[in-house]
Amino acid sequence: MSDSRDKKFRGLEIYDRLRRGERLVKEDLANEYGVSLKTIQRDIDELRAYLFEKKDEIGEFEIKVKNKEYIYTAVSESDNTLTQQDILALSKILLESRAFNKKEMSLLLKKLQNQLSLESKIHVRELINNEEFYYTELKHGKDLLEVLWSLSNVIRETRVITFDYTRMDKKQTKKEVRPISIMFSEFYFYLIAYGITNEEDVPLVFRIDRMSNIKYKDETFYIPYRDRFEDGEFRKRIQFMYGGKLKKFTFEFSGPSLEAMLDRLPTAKVIKLEDKVHTIVAESYGDGIKMWLNSQGENVKIIEEREI
Repeated sequence: MSDSRDKKFRGLEIYDRLRRGERLVKEDLANEYGVSLKTIQRDIDELRAYLFEKKDEIGEFEIKVKNKEYIYTAVSESDNTLTQQDILALSKILLESRAFNKKEMSLLLKKLQNQLSLESKIHVRELINNEEFYYTELKHGKDLLEVLWSLSNVIRETRVITFDYTRMDKKQTKKEVRPISIMFSEFYFYLIAYGITNEEDVPLVFRIDRMSNIKYKDETFYIPYRDRFEDGEFRKRIQFMYGGKLKKFTFEFSGPSLEAMLDRLPTAKVIKLEDKVHTIVAESYGDGIKMWLNSQGENVKIIEEREI
């Protein structure tokens, strides 16, 4: 390998190792690559210059010396790369979600782990290995990553789509809708959409794994700003992924954990407390909330239900 090629390879490898979280010692690097301490210092200086020049594109990072070790760190904490703790937490969330089939889940976990140094990668892999080995994919077993990406682009371009939809009773229907958002809830990804006519102002909810033969039309649509769908606000009101009119429920709660109830219903507010019974109001689309409240037995009593 020529000197210039050897220098480029060495610089790239040092950068990659630092970026993955390795702590590198100048003397060890000099011995490993068979070069002088001055040469390693020049490599580090060139990497620092590169990071400064590219800060607007990749964020502000720097190579610092701490306890005689070179470390790669963000100038601002918000620009920092993923740590082994981050990767472990994200891996646990992914595995618990069961959102993807085994092939796509393994691929995602591997890509996350590839952000780490070899030592950290082995450590994280050991911590989740058992969960990954016994991972049980959902019954539909479908690949979803590419479908999610395509639907997201269509939503951004505000294009009308058509598709075949398989209902819970296995009957197929043809749909033509204006897609506005993708959401995830309890194992499944959902497409949120409006019907084609302006009169159809009730959000429709479709499980994406039940959609097939998806076609993207050239026809676009426009939603005025005042009516524009807001993912965050909608999510607060559709915890159970049921479409339908927006409703307000007033109910009494006498269960042991008020915190769990309020966490389950993000729009819920306590309006009264009397004799250890909380009166709560909450907004939600469709009847999903009603079905859930009724499933809570004697801990919940619905007082009023009305459309907003």
